[in-house]
Amino acid sequence: MKVTIKEIANAAGVSIATVSKVVNGKDHNITPATRQRVLETINELNYVPNRIASSMITKNTYTIGLVIPDITNPFFPEVARGVEDYANQAGYHVVLCNSDNNLKKESTYIYMLQEKMVDGIIITSSTSSVREESARNYMKIGIPIITVDRDMKDFKTQGKILVDNTKGAFEAVSYMIEKGYKKILHLSGSMNSTPSIQRFEGYKNALKYHNIDFDPDLYLEGTYDVEWGYEGIKKIMDKKIDFDSVFCGNDLIAIGAMKAIKELGLRIPEDIGIMGFDNIYIASVVTPSLSTVNQPNYKMGYKAAELLINFIKNPSKPDDEVVLETELIIRESTL
Repeated sequence: MKVTIKEIANAAGVSIATVSKVVNGKDHNITPATRQRVLETINELNYVPNRIASSMITKNTYTIGLVIPDITNPFFPEVARGVEDYANQAGYHVVLCNSDNNLKKESTYIYMLQEKMVDGIIITSSTSSVREESARNYMKIGIPIITVDRDMKDFKTQGKILVDNTKGAFEAVSYMIEKGYKKILHLSGSMNSTPSIQRFEGYKNALKYHNIDFDPDLYLEGTYDVEWGYEGIKKIMDKKIDFDSVFCGNDLIAIGAMKAIKELGLRIPEDIGIMGFDNIYIASVVTPSLSTVNQPNYKMGYKAAELLINFIKNPSKPDDEVVLETELIIRESTL
């Protein structure tokens, strides 16, 4: 027999209204101890709320969408975990969509989430300029949107979670220069993305600060994956361009670059220094371990969900922009 809210209230020793607030994620005025007691009782009695009936009354489904570009990139599962953890704490479910860096697929997911009447959407994508072409269409759907690590000026959202990529890149390249590296190759991801643009800016700023001229031959643009890191090193070697280190757009690029450098019989860091960006879990276990710039991936997702759900609960609240700091992580791949 199906358990009712009244039975939960009686078993937990609280009012029906209190149980309803906990179930519907509107429990900000309820003490943590009471909330925990209600949740434990719900679990013990195997109570399943009728979300369809509830959504017809409240106009909320207590579900949010998360659109990411590449589930195989270790950066994004960490973001997704942060989103999920906060959402679950707040009584929300998460629908995860992987766009495979495909704008058409991303757009399809956005409209699918609208049809499912999600209460809001969190979007992170490997491209910014491409997605801005469809931003106006997204804005018409009338659902709150939070962007993560993408600063799109013409895209009106209810919040942005950003990272200071420029500062992170500046600190990384400055460290390399101070360690004696002067001919620093930059293997970038696509310049259609906010992080790529900002990291390139930080790279150039560091060179300028240390009185080193920017050399266009020491810059190559590609994609955020291992294959590009490997291919990029092969290209620069084929051109016989001299370099003593590599600042990579992310850790996957760095891992590909390390593989190519080792195949050439060169030593890391004695012959070529390598610096990544992201601090994905594998950066600490490759040989040599990878120096990198830590992004608070989990926190980015957690804060994005917090911003979105707070806006859902209080639509009159002003739009927010949160900028998180990076941290330089020094390991064995740099001197």
